[in-house]
Parts: sequence; structure tokens; C-alpha cells
Amino acid sequence: MPEFSDYIVFADESGDHGLQSIDPQFPVFALVFCIFDKGMYAEKVEPAFRRLKFKYFGHDAAILHEREIRKQEPPFAFLRQDAALRAGFMADVSAVMADAPFRAFCAVIDKMRHKARYVNPWNPYEIAMQFCMERLSDTLMREGQEGRLTHVLFEGRGREEDRQLELEFRRIAQNGKQWGRRSIDFIRTPLEPLFVPKSANLAGHQLSDLIARPIALRALRPDQANRAFDTIKDRVSALTIFP
Repeated sequence: MPEFSDYIVFADESGDHGLQSIDPQFPVFALVFCIFDKGMYAEKVEPAFRRLKFKYFGHDAAILHEREIRKQEPPFAFLRQDAALRAGFMADVSAVMADAPFRAFCAVIDKMRHKARYVNPWNPYEIAMQFCMERLSDTLMREGQEGRLTHVLFEGRGREEDRQLELEFRRIAQNGKQWGRRSIDFIRTPLEPLFVPKSANLAGHQLSDLIARPIALRALRPDQANRAFDTIKDRVSALTIFP
């Protein structure tokens, strides 16, 4: 049985990584890794999300999803009914995000610039994955996790997409893709991908989903007001914008 690390990581993205048809209003792809100390995650993060859900839904089965909240779609349609209720809900969500003990690593790919610069551009997901895994491995080394297995949880998207993502992750984790600004020995901090359905209702995935778009927007429009990013900016340990 492997020795497990003291940390768990949740990954999420904002935007799509395709290069054929690029949305001019949102021409970026962002991947975020959120790393939690397991003890703090179990004692603070999960209970805080449950308390929030009990307050507004009466149960903890609801899943906080940034797009549905932003568009006030079910189960968040109640946000359309009362401005004070909406303001209170958003303030409570911000408080949960601000109080959560985590660190985030994020890579944002400007797809238009990337496509214009390279004749055969790499897949934005591959670039973002490499950058996030580099910073994760460095952090785990600093935290004394050498040789200990760390799980990185992705939200399942479908059998084929998950299979391709897992292959890419394992290639990097086994030092099969050494490119970029420096060489990282990923073997020193073993990483294992795990794909879970959205219905698993994990607080770590919901938090990473809530911050992925605000981080992408900060990279895309740095001068635009961005309250969600300001709430968690001190938790963003690394933000890489490529190219």
C-alpha cells in the first residue's frame, strides 16, 4: 500500500481548449489546481459548504456551479426573486471562498495568440496541465511530500475525454513530456489522477469551479472589476499566462 500525502488536489477549467472555433468574447482556456491540506479540508472546507447549503436549500445535495449561479438557473432561480436574498447568498459564497484554506495554481492560455504564434500549436490543455503539475510538484516537495502519493481529482466529462486526459496526465507524471522553461522530475512526488462525477458533490470541485472563471477573466481583462478574484487573490500562488 502506498504512503499517501497530506494533500488532496482538485482540478477544474474555464473555457474550452479547442483551437478550431474560438469565441472572441472569451478566447482563453484556464486550468486551475486547488491544493488542500486533508485535515483542513475535512474540518473546515466541507463543513462550510454544507452549512451554506443547509441555509439556502434546506439540504446539502445542491451543487454550487459558477455558471448556474451567474445565470441564476435552477437550483439558483430563487436568486431572481429577491435582491436582498441574492446579495446575502453571494456574500455568503464569497465568505466561504475567502475563509477556505487552500492554494491555487492556474494556467491561462490565450488561444488566439497561441494559434497565431505557432504553425502547429500544442493543445492548450496539455500546456496548462504541464504548468500546473510543475507548480504542484514543487509545492509538494517544499511541504515534505517526496515519495508520497497525491491524488488529483478531475470532474468526469465522458469516457473518451477522460481517457485522453488521463493519458496526458500520466505522460507528464512519468516524465514523458519534458519541455518548457525548466525540467521537473515528477517521479519525486507521485501523482495519481482520479475522475469523479459531478454528482459526487465534492466541495473541492465546487470551490475550484467557482474560482476558475474569475481567474481567467483577470488574465483576459486585468483592468475589469472582478470581485470574485479579489476575494481569493491571496490564495493564488501561481498564475501563468501563455504565450
